[in-house]
Amino acid sequence: MPRKKKAIAKKSSSTGTIGFEAKLWAAADALRNNMDAAEYKHVVLGLIFLKYISDAFEAKHAELDAQRAEGADPEDPDEYRAVSIFWVPKEARWAHLKANAPQPTIGKIVDEAMAAIEGDNPSLKGVLPKEYARPGLDKERLGQLINLVSDIALGDPAERAKDTLGRVYEYFLSQFASAEGKKGGQFYTPTHVVRVLVEMLAPYKGRVYDPCCGSGGMFVQSERFIEAHSGRLGDISIFGQESNYTTWRLAKMNLAIRGIDAQIAHGDTFHNDLHPDLKADYVLANPPFNSSDWRGELLKDDKRWAYGTPPAGNANFAWVQHFLHHLAPNGIAGFVLANGSMSSNQSGEGEIRKTIIEADLVDCMVALPGQLFYSTQIPVCLWFLAREKKNGRFRDRRGETLFLDARKLGTMVDRTHRELTEEDIQRITGTYHAWRGDKGVGAYEDIPGYCKSAPLGDIREHGHVLTPGRYVGAEEVEDDSEPFEEKMQRLITTLRAQQNEAAKLDAAIAANLKELGYAR
Repeated sequence: MPRKKKAIAKKSSSTGTIGFEAKLWAAADALRNNMDAAEYKHVVLGLIFLKYISDAFEAKHAELDAQRAEGADPEDPDEYRAVSIFWVPKEARWAHLKANAPQPTIGKIVDEAMAAIEGDNPSLKGVLPKEYARPGLDKERLGQLINLVSDIALGDPAERAKDTLGRVYEYFLSQFASAEGKKGGQFYTPTHVVRVLVEMLAPYKGRVYDPCCGSGGMFVQSERFIEAHSGRLGDISIFGQESNYTTWRLAKMNLAIRGIDAQIAHGDTFHNDLHPDLKADYVLANPPFNSSDWRGELLKDDKRWAYGTPPAGNANFAWVQHFLHHLAPNGIAGFVLANGSMSSNQSGEGEIRKTIIEADLVDCMVALPGQLFYSTQIPVCLWFLAREKKNGRFRDRRGETLFLDARKLGTMVDRTHRELTEEDIQRITGTYHAWRGDKGVGAYEDIPGYCKSAPLGDIREHGHVLTPGRYVGAEEVEDDSEPFEEKMQRLITTLRAQQNEAAKLDAAIAANLKELGYAR
């Protein structure tokens, strides 16, 4: 599929104010009726995908139709494949679906359209949903949904085919993750968290790998990062793997929506590594937290466990070592883990962490605030591991680790979810870039309560615990110059006034209760 050549429109830093996508979601969600979000997800996202490839096809079709006098044939599949556009047979084109939306057979028509597209495009085989004809799906609501999706296309053909639909797809993914709660978090990492990882690693060129890629958000943000910095999308190669079949299908559709070419494999990363010889320049991942059912007892002597055999009851350090195993000599990894990974000493985890630290692989640790994820309310952390801290790209950081405490950052966007703002993201990433010596970023300095560059000796003194709070210290509090005795007298006076006011309120409440007949 083609890669996008034009810059992607900037999105609001908060999904709470995203614009028309939110209105479209509200309308689509109203059509869900009693259908479970996990089931409805594939119904809606499948239609959005079909709309995308149909729009891209129709734009090229119109162009070829205008060139008939020059010998162009708008019904020749090779004309489309030559420019990496999916060929869409007549029975799968959106105009055909929209015309039949009111018919009771619309479910069967959509299924046939999906099957026809897979038949003509081998890269999509087994990816598209084909369950629209099932009895449990209200065909009237399906027709209404098709009419709703018909209104997505905005602007010129290029924007219709890519930007707008891509934004809608991404927004819908996040909303389904929220609707599904814990289950939804398995396939979706919030965009603002992904952006921190991507912008800290800055993957301009090379191989990008995510062995637990969910719906592919890491890859989308990697390509978006390159575009934003005027890079060439062809300079990176993308590799991924996902064990959940339905999530793998989401990833394939999510990447195809944007024309991102990627090798995404379906299978269990630990027990069937489908990129066994890959050495990646960048690893970006959000593995399942504290997974206890990864069947680690079957892999005790695996060659990936170079720093110690991970416990069968927790896959955290199996993931860490899998990432390290696939890193190129100058590669760098950035990933999300549960906070326990920074300090746990259970089942040998402390020894594995110690060995990794003593190998001088830990470049940076970031403590994040809680409530960032749909899958968990607990706070998590970001690990950044570097194979070689003196590789010529940045300053020599051997024997040093940056600790960054970002727990106070973020803004609540609803009752249960927090988001990192654009300013938060820039502060975190800018601190790391200054510390590692990126060109033109400015000088780094320790900030009490926020960041600290610690030598290996300090980490040893803390028992190889990597919790940033242990290193950054307390935030400096400005001296208000008020003498202590005066301050205490002022505070005591304020306290007594508040106590007197509380006593008056208690008396008033008691009087009201007595009047109502509830006096003791």
